[in-house]
Amino acid sequence: MRRVEYVGYAFGDVGNNLTFSMVAAFLLIYYTDVAGISAATAGILFLVARVWGGVTDLVAGRTVDLTSTRWGRFRPFIAFGAIPLLVLLVLLFSIPSGLSPGLRTVWAFVSYLLFSLAYSFVNIPYGSLAAAMTQSPDERAKLSSSRSIGASLTILAIAVVVSPQISAASNLQRTLTLTTIGFAVIGYLSYLFCFSTAHENIQVRAAKVSIGQTVSMLRQNRPLLLLCLATLLFLTGMFSLQTVAVFYARDILGSADLYIVLTLIQTLAMVGAAMLVPSLAGSMGKRNTYLVAALVVVVGGAGVAFAPTGWTALSIIAYGVLGLGTGTVNTLIFAFQADTVDYGEWRSGLRAEASNYALLSFTRKAGQGVGGWAAAFALSLGGYVAASGSQPQSALTAIRVAAGAIPAVLAIAAGVVMLVYPLSEKVFRTLVAELAERHARAGVEERES
Repeated sequence: MRRVEYVGYAFGDVGNNLTFSMVAAFLLIYYTDVAGISAATAGILFLVARVWGGVTDLVAGRTVDLTSTRWGRFRPFIAFGAIPLLVLLVLLFSIPSGLSPGLRTVWAFVSYLLFSLAYSFVNIPYGSLAAAMTQSPDERAKLSSSRSIGASLTILAIAVVVSPQISAASNLQRTLTLTTIGFAVIGYLSYLFCFSTAHENIQVRAAKVSIGQTVSMLRQNRPLLLLCLATLLFLTGMFSLQTVAVFYARDILGSADLYIVLTLIQTLAMVGAAMLVPSLAGSMGKRNTYLVAALVVVVGGAGVAFAPTGWTALSIIAYGVLGLGTGTVNTLIFAFQADTVDYGEWRSGLRAEASNYALLSFTRKAGQGVGGWAAAFALSLGGYVAASGSQPQSALTAIRVAAGAIPAVLAIAAGVVMLVYPLSEKVFRTLVAELAERHARAGVEERES
């Protein structure tokens, strides 16, 4: 593959994270401190909207697998689906202040549900594209690394731009609306670059997959099933952290501006992890690399949860360690997923990249929803006081639990699941060779008939 294809694929996740990570990092504090929505209500909203997003992922996956255009199966959704997605990003952070509390909540629910729907029809084709770009395990690992680097740098840029606004903006509502408009413009240019440079090089006729076949494919694809379970657990912990990270900076470390420092340290760790994944996976194998990274998450999570008050440097270092582990695991998830597409075709005779990715994405969205709900519920349970200069000790403890303890415990659980993941590098190369032989035979038979 050419270098521009890796770069173009990475820019797709720049667009994704200008929308998704902006929402994951700042929507809760926007709801509670600007829109006046309670943490408990916001938590329910997160759970409902993200699980709904998992359902729309399945719909998007089936729709994409039935699609065929002169631009390919996946790329048109990236170019054209981005427009409503980016408009909805602006609407999410633009709840009119003149609305009644009830109508503000309705606006939040409707805009988030529509945003989740639009995101499915961009992210599912984007995530599925990797399996159609190459069948080389090394190139797929590089694609996953490129994607993770693009995502990490975008998350850092969001933190640098938005974090100072939390405490310094005189009109936070107006500032966030203008900021999301800027993100929408940059996001669309990023999606267009991805569309023009990342090509579908693997030309395999897609199966017309019914809902029943999708369920059957899931039952037969044991590696995908295990990956989904591990991802559900891991993403729940990861998004518990991401949801309260700005609260951790402001209320535990003493300044919302320190969220920039936390994000910088985490980004450097995640970029470093993404760059190391191809070589680590090549020498240790993807599964063993995953297990080591899960242990790193446990160490980092313990540090974030239990670092004494005032030990800011220790908290920041622990946050970086946590980023190193989460960055490695998150990069590996996409490499694993691309491999399970080939396993699914080898096992069932069906090749449906988008439906396969949608099943994984459903569990990711469920984990994100449960993680966001768990974080918001912890704040509510701890007695968090919105727009207050100080918080009770119970709220501070809740923030620590959501930021460190939950990710650590769930990383252990995800690692236990991946201990029995069966698709080793040797097994994968064997089945890819068998698939190549099947495709060659099918081509000969088609020419002779």
